[in-house]
Amino acid sequence: MSTLSVPLTTHLEETITRMVKNGFAETKAELVRKAITRLAEEEAVNAVLLSQKEAREGKLLEGALRKIVKTLS
Repeated sequence: MSTLSVPLTTHLEETITRMVKNGFAETKAELVRKAITRLAEEEAVNAVLLSQKEAREGKLLEGALRKIVKTLS
């Protein structure tokens, strides 16, 4: 596991400290990892929802992948 140093505002530091004290995670590092994981999951869900919306709107790509890529290039 690597380490990343990130400057935080006082407000964010206080929020992290408060959330650890309230039991959301055992450590500050664990809380940040959980937050990043949740953000990544949210991004994946939003991508699926957008794909579903586009499919309902008829915005689908059909055919051979190489041909589609060539057309889009």
